[in-house]
Order: sequence, then C-alpha cells, then structure tokens
Amino acid sequence: MPGDVHRYGFPRSDLHVTVDGVTLLPAFALGGWLAFKAEGDAAMVMGDLVLTEDEVNPVISALQAGGIEQTALHNHLLRESPRVMYLHFGGHGDPVALARTLRSALEKTKTPFTAAAAAPATIDLPAPELDATLGASGKINGGAYQFAIARAERIVEHGVGIPPAAGMATAINFQPAGNGRAAISGDFIMLASEVNPVIRELLAGGIDVTALHSHMLGEEPRFFFMHFWANDDALKLARTLRAALDRTNRAH
Repeated sequence: MPGDVHRYGFPRSDLHVTVDGVTLLPAFALGGWLAFKAEGDAAMVMGDLVLTEDEVNPVISALQAGGIEQTALHNHLLRESPRVMYLHFGGHGDPVALARTLRSALEKTKTPFTAAAAAPATIDLPAPELDATLGASGKINGGAYQFAIARAERIVEHGVGIPPAAGMATAINFQPAGNGRAAISGDFIMLASEVNPVIRELLAGGIDVTALHSHMLGEEPRFFFMHFWANDDALKLARTLRAALDRTNRAH
C-alpha cells in the first residue's frame, strides 16, 4: 500500500453482530487488520484485532510471549450484541518472527483465515455525491463504502514515519440501509485541541460518539481517536461528517 506498507485484513465474518437492529457487515465495523513497514533489516508492525471477550486475554498472552506489545483495548461501538472488543498492538523486530507471533495469537480466536466470498462491485449509495461532500474518494469493500482521509502532519513513532495506511487516517464507513439511508461507523484521528470541536459537530448533526481513546503509546505528535455511529440519510450524515473533518488538519 502507499507508504511502503504491507497490510493484511482479518474481517470477523464468523460473528453475527447487530447494533440497533442493524446487522454489521464484517468490512463495515468488524475488520481486524495488521500492517508491516520496513525498518532497515527489521520491521515495525501495528494493527487492531476484533475479539470476543473470551478471546482477549489468550490473544494478549500470545502477543506478549512473542514480544508484541499492547497499546490499547477498548470498545468501538455501543449497544452491539454480542459484545466485541478491539485490541491495538505494536511490535518491532524480525518480520517473519512477528508474523509467527501474530499467527499464534489469531489462532486463539475464531477469526477466519479464508477469504470471504466476493461482494458486489456496485453499492446502493449515492457514491459520487458522498465523494463530493467529503472531498475524498471512497472505495467499495465487502459491501461497505469506505473513506480513509489522511492528516497533514508527518506522524512518527520511535523515529519511524507512520503512513496513513498503517492506521493513521480518519476512517469513515457507510453501510447501505436502503432508500438513500446508511449506517455509519469509523473513527476520527485528532489532536487534543480538535477533539471537542469535532464532538460538537457530530452531535449537532445527530451522530453518536461511541468511544474516545488512544490507539498508540509513543506517537509524535500525540493523537486521539474518536469512534461514531448513526443510521440516517446518507448525504445528511456526509454533510455532518464533512463539517467535523473541517475541524481537523486533514491533508489536501
């Protein structure tokens, strides 16, 4: 991917999770991932695994045994059934050794290792209008329409620049709900000074804030991530999301 990132996706297609009567597509809000970036002869790896509550500590133990550290454990959603947790991690070292550790951790879960059936290449959403409203180009993935919007700053951890593809971009996902409506989920990446201006824009447009937290431990500058949820007219939601994005230092 851009920025010399080698990324893997692990959507939890084995789970049937609902929020407010909406069945979540795995690519929409249940997409675990991990990303490698070269560091000379070694590599950095970071990512986010989607776990059931009983999987959390077996996975943490497997990661710790292989020297991969945990950087956050939290919710991304509210009112979901069954409950799911999101585990963020980071590691440095031999890339193959890191991959073996991650494989052993994933084997503590029911995460599928086989690719899901291909989703349709079209989507029941006004994609061109969404692109124009958000000022970005979305892509269809697993039945969802996804945006990744980079920051303007250079983000560094342990002296290594972290590209947007390694989780340092605002993620906005639309799941079609019929008749021009959509469920939305994702997370804003923000400086501390941007957090409450973004909250106010989201609330004013009827979008729920579902979590506010860090994803990393040593990044510079320091960032916070805020997750959100709504189910409403897709273009109305896009206008609110654009107002919130305009409160951040997005790349142009």
